[in-house]
Amino acid sequence: MSVAIDNFTKKLHDNLEAIEDRAKSLRKSIRSAPEKTQAEIQEKLDKAKANLDGKKQEFDAYRAKLKTQFEAKESEVKSQVDEWKASREVKKLNHRADHAEDYADTAIFLAMAMMEEAEEATLAAVAARQDAETAAGTPKK
Repeated sequence: MSVAIDNFTKKLHDNLEAIEDRAKSLRKSIRSAPEKTQAEIQEKLDKAKANLDGKKQEFDAYRAKLKTQFEAKESEVKSQVDEWKASREVKKLNHRADHAEDYADTAIFLAMAMMEEAEEATLAAVAARQDAETAAGTPKK
């Protein structure tokens, strides 16, 4: 494999490992949530909200970037790419590869962002359920 492909796949692998670690952390947080007190849940929820609020503009920018990249990818005609390959238009093919790698990076970053949003949503759901059970006088399991 070329150095460019090696570098890209290593970066992708590292990012996917980060997503996997984040998913494990989220799973652990979800499993332990029912045993937490309302104050503990609220504290974690407040931290998660603050973290998301701090990154909201960045996440929104990446979402917009991904949409733009997706539209550009969709407009790319396969016959045009085949023509570039046949005529060995390396500059255009490299440009296309750069865009494809950037698209993958953006998609992976958004997957990580969605994990953070999922954690905040989960904590909010647990907090809401605890509020409802407290109001109803339902004891914790």
